[in-house]
Amino acid sequence: MKKSLKIATVAATMLVVSSNVYAGYTIKKKIGDVNTKLSIFGFSQLEMRGGDGSLGGTSGEDTAVSFHAQRLRLGWKYSAGKVRSKVFIDFNKNSAANKTTEVGGVSGIGVPDNIKDAFVSYKINKAFIPKLGVLKMPNGQGFTMPGWNLDVAERGLDKKLVLERNMGLMLSGRDIGFGNYAKVSGYEMGHERPWKGFGYDIMIANQAGRSAAVTGAKEGNGNSYAIRGMFDWTELLHVEASYALSEKAGGVEGQTIYKASDGFVDANGDAFAAYSEKKLTKDSEDYSNFDVAFDSSFMNGANIKAEYINAHNIKGIKDYDETAFSLTAQYAINSTFEPTIKHIQATATKGSDADSTTLGNTYFGLNIFIDTFDGKMSRSAKRKRNAHKVVLNYIYASGDTSGANKFTGLGGYKADAWIMQWQAKF
Repeated sequence: MKKSLKIATVAATMLVVSSNVYAGYTIKKKIGDVNTKLSIFGFSQLEMRGGDGSLGGTSGEDTAVSFHAQRLRLGWKYSAGKVRSKVFIDFNKNSAANKTTEVGGVSGIGVPDNIKDAFVSYKINKAFIPKLGVLKMPNGQGFTMPGWNLDVAERGLDKKLVLERNMGLMLSGRDIGFGNYAKVSGYEMGHERPWKGFGYDIMIANQAGRSAAVTGAKEGNGNSYAIRGMFDWTELLHVEASYALSEKAGGVEGQTIYKASDGFVDANGDAFAAYSEKKLTKDSEDYSNFDVAFDSSFMNGANIKAEYINAHNIKGIKDYDETAFSLTAQYAINSTFEPTIKHIQATATKGSDADSTTLGNTYFGLNIFIDTFDGKMSRSAKRKRNAHKVVLNYIYASGDTSGANKFTGLGGYKADAWIMQWQAKF
C-alpha cells in the first residue's frame, strides 16, 4: 500500500509539472459546507551576468561572466471559506543561522531567510482583512510588486531603503468606495490588480532585520511599523504613499553585534575590525522613510511608473540619510517584445556635516515573452505573458562611482553591467 502511494505521488507530481506551466496546479474540494482550494505554484530566474559592476565591482576590475539563479521559489496557497494561508520558500536562500546577530537567524525577524511568505489571513470583507505571519511590509511600490512581475531583471538600489519582509500583524483593505470592480482575494500585499477605489495597509512587526537599512535586529528589542494608503482607477492610475519606521535600527544598548559583509557599525556610527564583535554602549537611532509612487497603463502596451523615497538614520546612524527616485517607461510593441527603460537616481549624506554623494543606475532593457497566450495588451494579460520570458538588461552607472568621493549610500552599481535572465513560472 505504501509503495502504491509513493508511485501515485510521483505520478501526480509529474502531471502537475507537465500539465500547465503557466497556471500552476489547483485542487478544489468541499469539506462539509466549506469550499476549500489548494494551489501550488513557483518560478525560477536563471541568469548570466557580466561587466565590471556585475558582482559589485568598479571600473577596471574586468569581472568574469558569471552564472547563477536570482530566485528559485516554490509555494502554495490554501483557502477554506474566509480563511487564507500562504507559504513561499526560496531555495536560493540560506536557511541556516549565521553569526551576524547574537541570536540565531540570518536577519533576526524570527524565521530563516529562505521563508519569503508564511501567513494566515481572514477575509471578513474586502475592506477589512487581518493577516498574521511573514509578509511584505507595506512600504514601497516597486518592492511590493511580485518578483516574477518586474519590469527589469531585478529591483534596483531603491529597494535597499524599504523595510522588506517581516514577521508581524497587518490589516488591509482594497477596492473601497466604488462598488465591486475587481476581485479582492485576501492574499494582497501590493497593488496586484487594477481596482477602482481606495486601499490601505497597516502593519506592526519585529525590527526590520531583512532591510539593508537595519542591522543587528533581534526579536523583542524593538518593533517596526508601516502604514500605506492608495487609490486606484482601473488600469489608468494607481497612486500610493507610505511611512515606515524600524526602532533602534543599529542595535540596542548592551547588545553584542558582529561584523557582517556589509560592515556593521556601533550606535555612534563607528566601524570596527572584520570578524570582531562589539557591545553597544547606547541605543541606536530609529530608521524611517517616506515613500510616494504612481503607476499608469494609459494605453494598450504602454506603462509608466515613478517612485520617490526619502530615508533617515540608515542602520541607526544619526544623519545617515538617502533619497532615491526611480522612473520606468515601457511599451510592448506586440505580445512578444517590450522595450523598457528604468532610471534610478540616489543621493546620500553620511553625517550632518558631510558632503552628499550621488549614484545613477539606468537599465536599458528588452523583455521577450515566449509562448504567449494571446495578443491582448491589458495589465492582467501581461502578468500571464510574464510567466515565461527572457529579460535583457544593460545597466549604465553614473555619478560618484569611484575615488575619494565614492557614493556612500546603500546598494547600486558602481560600474556598468549587463544581465540576461530567463524566467519560467507555473
